[in-house]
Amino acid sequence: MFRSRRAPRLAATLASALLLMTAATACGGDDSDSGRSGAGAQASSSGESAFPVSVAHKYGSTTIKSEPKRIVTVGLTDQDAVLALGKVPVGTTEWLGGYKGAIGPWADDKLGGAEVPTVLKDTGTGPQVEKIAALKPDLILAVYGGLTKEQYESLSKFAPVVAQPKKYNDYGVPWQEQTETIGKALGKPEEATAAVKETEAQIEAAVEEHPEFKGRTAVMATPYEGIFVFGSQDPRSHLLTDLGFSLPADLDKVIGDQFGANISKERTDLLDRDALVWQVADVTKDADKLHKDPSYKDLDVVREGREVYVSESSDYGNALSMGTVLGLRYVVERLVPQLAAAVDGKTGTKVEQPAS
Repeated sequence: MFRSRRAPRLAATLASALLLMTAATACGGDDSDSGRSGAGAQASSSGESAFPVSVAHKYGSTTIKSEPKRIVTVGLTDQDAVLALGKVPVGTTEWLGGYKGAIGPWADDKLGGAEVPTVLKDTGTGPQVEKIAALKPDLILAVYGGLTKEQYESLSKFAPVVAQPKKYNDYGVPWQEQTETIGKALGKPEEATAAVKETEAQIEAAVEEHPEFKGRTAVMATPYEGIFVFGSQDPRSHLLTDLGFSLPADLDKVIGDQFGANISKERTDLLDRDALVWQVADVTKDADKLHKDPSYKDLDVVREGREVYVSESSDYGNALSMGTVLGLRYVVERLVPQLAAAVDGKTGTKVEQPAS
């Protein structure tokens, strides 16, 4: 069942993320890290020991000398990967949902009997450095994040910091690489691979069950200050392509070097796809408002009933936004039936909301 606690509006989280991106510097990482593995990490130890291990990122490379015991996640979704690997952070950063410990219902069974993490706030101005220091971390994870060089250096004064990968936009790391990078940092690369494969298996099963997704186009958007469309490096878009859909060919050209951007009314053609997934505050009210917009209401995707609506205030909507190794298992069960209804070629098919 959905939690009674209402999530913050996606508009607020988008504004926070955009503010962080605006503040980010253009500093690059150490070029010597360019030959690292797909997860951006390389073990530097010999024999059977996992440590020390070095992890490459946007600002160079960080070495973790021994198994971390007190992990703080500054990355907005990194806690799910940590939990999937059998560890519980001492501190997490709240982004969506207002959940206890910043842990959603798709992941709370991973807590076991451990103490619930201390929740830090991300106000759009960067990590709460003093509060993080008070937790006495021995590892700080900011993989799904947008640390500036200054913030990275500030946090690095009291613990090793693994920042966002260099080769992706801030907040653009794929969930597979996020999980594998964190697995390396925790000395659990095999467990990370297994966790990724488990989630991929669920997605692959959905693809096999719905071959009609292949060759179709889809896009995700939200009515934030007009129409905000998510780019190819956003986790929401990653999920669509993992399920077999293609994104609009010129999507990133319009959006630029960001995880998403507002589009003008002249570019609503980007929305006219085989399936259009909306994240909205209120499914009924926002759909009605969109359907009154002259630049949108006459698109084929609307007339032919190919819209999918996801309430951002639901656990489902929060899990979709987070797009993690654990959250995606929760999402696939709910999104796939909606997408199947949207692309079945029958204008009379209603795209139903999940029962829970």
